[in-house]
Amino acid sequence: MDWPIAEVARMSGVTARTLRHYDETGLLPPARIGANGHRHYGEHQLLRLQQILVLRALGVGLHEIGRILSEQVDEVEALRGHLRRLLAERDRLDALAGTVSRTITELEQSRKDGGSMTINRPENLFEGVQPSQYEETLRDFPELAEAVRRRTAGATPAEIEAKHRDRTAQMIRIAELMAAGAPAGAEPLQTEVHAQYEALVAIRAVSVEEYLALARSCTDNEQWHAAYELIAPGLAAYHRAAMEYYAADRLG
Repeated sequence: MDWPIAEVARMSGVTARTLRHYDETGLLPPARIGANGHRHYGEHQLLRLQQILVLRALGVGLHEIGRILSEQVDEVEALRGHLRRLLAERDRLDALAGTVSRTITELEQSRKDGGSMTINRPENLFEGVQPSQYEETLRDFPELAEAVRRRTAGATPAEIEAKHRDRTAQMIRIAELMAAGAPAGAEPLQTEVHAQYEALVAIRAVSVEEYLALARSCTDNEQWHAAYELIAPGLAAYHRAAMEYYAADRLG
């Protein structure tokens, strides 16, 4: 039995246009193409589509999904692997939900007290977003990701945790500047961005183009954007604007 592309789109929630794209890239060829040119999909293709959608939900890029699917042989074992990933992601999301809940409680309490934004334990803001996941978001910058891996390979867990807390504290300071209405070129904000740039080039030299690509990732990379928005809505765009100002003002 097979199903036409329109029916598969209805069942899966994926548009027919996306299914055609998956076919054109070789990720999900249909079982057959009818005399009218319409694509039809069998049970094997539906199982493959399920795996594609599971991996997409986990943030895996299409190129990497193609590699994963091409290497797997046994569908049951592959599904077990996907289940492990989903359970790990569920645990991470539970931790993130707890993080957001605590942050809301602390912010609401500070408002009731008439004070400014106060976080009792800043390191808790990024609970559920571990340093290894931060490195994973660099997959669009493979050379930088490799440099980060080399730098952290010899670090102790305590040193890695300290760096993680430093990044967290810095993002809180930037969020506070945003809340205060500081523009992208404000000196205190540019001081924070400069410190980030210095830490970056200490790992690996980057061109202006690479730096601007990193700036765009604040809003365009789903994991980065989510991490920023956990701290304060609009922070991703605010940090991107500050980085772009820094590039224009200091990097030429």
